[in-house]
Amino acid sequence: MSDATPPTPDVPLLRIRDLQIEFGRHGAAATKAVRGIDLELKPGESIALVGESGSGKSATALSFARLLPEPPASIAATEMSLNGHDILKMSESQLRRIRGKEIAYIFQEPTTSLNPVLTIRTQIAEALALHRPDVAKADRDDEIVKWLDKVGIVDSRKRLRAYPHELSGGMQQRVMIAMALCCQPKLLIADEPTTALDVTIQKQIMDLLAQLRRDLDMSIILITHNLGIIRSVADRVAVMFRGEIVETGPVDEILRNPQHAYTKALLACIPRMDSKERRLTTIDYAALGV
Repeated sequence: MSDATPPTPDVPLLRIRDLQIEFGRHGAAATKAVRGIDLELKPGESIALVGESGSGKSATALSFARLLPEPPASIAATEMSLNGHDILKMSESQLRRIRGKEIAYIFQEPTTSLNPVLTIRTQIAEALALHRPDVAKADRDDEIVKWLDKVGIVDSRKRLRAYPHELSGGMQQRVMIAMALCCQPKLLIADEPTTALDVTIQKQIMDLLAQLRRDLDMSIILITHNLGIIRSVADRVAVMFRGEIVETGPVDEILRNPQHAYTKALLACIPRMDSKERRLTTIDYAALGV
């Protein structure tokens, strides 16, 4: 697969058919984490994978770039393709080329994702050196500053010399976004990108992702347990429960008229400013038959 392979309008950027993920030994002892996932993403489209912790969202997304260690994980699918190329048949060297360049990830905790003993410049320059040979070594600082500016970091050139602990959580997350986007990926996977951030910063990060998606014509898969934050970023939503997608559709349609009992339960858990209820709603699993 060529690094320069452009998206083809009539071919889905990502197509997943009957994805199965197990952990542990094959057979009865194996833990079936994901079962029968079907997913299709067009170039420039955005989808939210929504569900509780443990529903299989992150495992599903990590499998798209074969980032789950195999073993203990076992991944199988009728089809798993990126821009028409079979991901399951890619060699390790081919996978290393698409990771970061074709598919980039933003993980939940920037504090644990950034190397605490390396400067911001060193960490982003490493990604550029690996995936952007068009950027000369002498020009890397200017390229890094450009992306730090794009994600809204003030005094970006000064921040090149900063270490992660010198930045706030919101600033660290912006650095992670800049690091992911500087390689100009076709698909950005944002795994709970607002975890541990206060509400104001959460909105800033979600607005930033929405703006960058429009500016860069990039596809996004947003992983979250919070249905309240998806409207500004996603076109469609896929609701995951116990390793399966139980409902999918346009965001506004799902939020306005959910059909599955689990989706209704998730929406009922969102606190409302206009509600007089003092007690938070919880999910009644007995009512869901589990």
